[in-house]
Amino acid sequence: MRHPLDRLDWPILTDRLLLRRAGPGDVDATWAFRQLPEVYEWVGAATTTYDDYRERFLREERLADLLIVELDGRVIGDLMLQIHDAWAQEEVADQAKGVQGELGWTLDPSYGGKGYATEAVRALIDVAFGSLGLRRLQADCFYDNEASWRLMERVGMRREQHTVRDSLHRTKGWLDGLSYALLAEEWPAPE
Repeated sequence: MRHPLDRLDWPILTDRLLLRRAGPGDVDATWAFRQLPEVYEWVGAATTTYDDYRERFLREERLADLLIVELDGRVIGDLMLQIHDAWAQEEVADQAKGVQGELGWTLDPSYGGKGYATEAVRALIDVAFGSLGLRRLQADCFYDNEASWRLMERVGMRREQHTVRDSLHRTKGWLDGLSYALLAEEWPAPE
């Protein structure tokens, strides 16, 4: 079955960035920032060696959901959009297929503080609600990952859940978790 992102015309250009589908040739560029301690700290699945990272990166199901963020031809981050079915009662389940998405992002910290992550995520939200016709997007993070939840708020996502010590961090133990969401009718987000 064809992935929904395959239906789009790539790349997508923003004012300063280029978003494109990830490919096997992006292993080295993404490893360069994903192995940094300040990034490794928060990614959902961290690998400790290049070979392990390469193997995980090249999995077909991972590459299908992954986008690359470029600035002037240099890879500065990646985005993830996983499309899911919504929960539904059996009689209407066919109407809930492929209508929601989960967002994720990782940015090279040397490019932080310049609005690149906000610009890239807004472009991905435009794609999700526009070309893909999704009805709802959500994103999760540890409460301690303030940069991530601040980004969710900057792009107009609403905090829907603050859970107490339900999220297990690889080194910090049980931490609070946050869930944010946005509906298509709430987009475009306020500046």
